[in-house]
Amino acid sequence: MDNQREQLLMVDDDQIFCGVVKDYLTNQGFNVAVVYNGVAMTQYLSEHIVDLLILDVMLPDEDGLSLARWLRAENYQQPIIMLSAAREEADRVVGLEIGADDYLTKPASLRELLARVRAALRRHTGQLRQFTPPIANPNVYTFRPFTLDTECHRLTKDDVEVSLTDAEYNLLLAFVTHSNQILSRNRLLNLVKGYEHTPHDRSIDVVVSRLRTKIEADPGTPSYVRTIRNKGYLFSPSNYIA
Repeated sequence: MDNQREQLLMVDDDQIFCGVVKDYLTNQGFNVAVVYNGVAMTQYLSEHIVDLLILDVMLPDEDGLSLARWLRAENYQQPIIMLSAAREEADRVVGLEIGADDYLTKPASLRELLARVRAALRRHTGQLRQFTPPIANPNVYTFRPFTLDTECHRLTKDDVEVSLTDAEYNLLLAFVTHSNQILSRNRLLNLVKGYEHTPHDRSIDVVVSRLRTKIEADPGTPSYVRTIRNKGYLFSPSNYIA
């Protein structure tokens, strides 16, 4: 079934090459989306869960190495395979040092790319921080020292209940079910039930601020709910218990 196929995102401005790769990987059982620049990549990642990113170094707006470095700095955990026409060893070393999982030079063999994709996904099986609920209880999300029980509509910290308003609870629920994703304000407003909003509505910022006072050790320097400048918010349950 399609919803069981792993989702890949390819970022490359060579549209012909992208088409060839997309057709090939689709035939191998993957769902493949394609965008052609860094801005489109950021937008796509803010709205979708991606299992692996194929990222070209040479892009029309921002180079792929800078984008990969930014993603890792923002705690993006999914595998990244870099593509580049450059064959210099230094470029490959830089790509791997900034957090890429693999690096291929163009023109890349489709069979080799497929093998690298499968290998990267195998290495990350069970390690991707998608923050799904424990199998034993699908209604419970845990991020130390907090536990959110969606069946009881209850947040606890070390077994002591934390009082949340409906707006704060719904926002936290949106975060834990979309963890490690950059969520724009409009996306959050759509996820949080009961909000009627207009474009550029910033009321969600108020609720984020209130929620931080409930779950952050230092709301001024948040670790769970971080602001991503000009993009939105990112929830990182760094101490999630699988």
